Amino acid sequence: MTTTTPRPTTEALTVTEAIESRHSIRKYVQEPMNQDDLHEILRLASLAPSAWNAQTWRFAVVQDTAIKEQLQAAAYGQPQITNAPAVIVVYSDMEDTLATAEETAHPGMGEEGRTGQRKTFDGAFGGQDVAQRGQWGLSQANIAFGFLMLAARGKGYDTVPMLGFNPQAVKELLGLPEHVQFAGLLPIGKRAEDGFPAHRHNLERITKFY
Repeated sequence: MTTTTPRPTTEALTVTEAIESRHSIRKYVQEPMNQDDLHEILRLASLAPSAWNAQTWRFAVVQDTAIKEQLQAAAYGQPQITNAPAVIVVYSDMEDTLATAEETAHPGMGEEGRTGQRKTFDGAFGGQDVAQRGQWGLSQANIAFGFLMLAARGKGYDTVPMLGFNPQAVKELLGLPEHVQFAGLLPIGKRAEDGFPAHRHNLERITKFY
């Protein structure tokens, strides 16, 4: 059986280069992802900021061919799911965040910080229902989703953010709790073709200065 050796890592791009060269790619080179690169991209994404350091985001990384095929079905047959060597499912688990609030307190704040973090979270979210606090958690996970795309491009990889999928089917496929909310699916790999470059409004169209 022939084995495929992943391409070596490429020189990291600057933040500006990553932003300016990132656009959606749907066809990828057919080779496995370098696992060191994959872990580093996820580590960088996990450094995203969040209110109260809540870190509501979670990553489910799908590389198994059979599971990708089922994920593709849940995404209405979109081919980039199975064409990419990996798909990162980014979701928010606010219930886990709330249950483990003390873990998000900075160690430098000691036991007082852990107690204060629990008090803050219980006060802010204890009176809300699961859907209400889940929506807040998703707003934080969306920040990490953006970081993830830039981290990938910075390491020389390409992505395409996807919101066209059946959330319930993805939960069932990956065994995720009913309450989680999805920031999106993110196929990732090395581009096989460039696709269309970015097309955006000019700054004057979208900005007001006061």
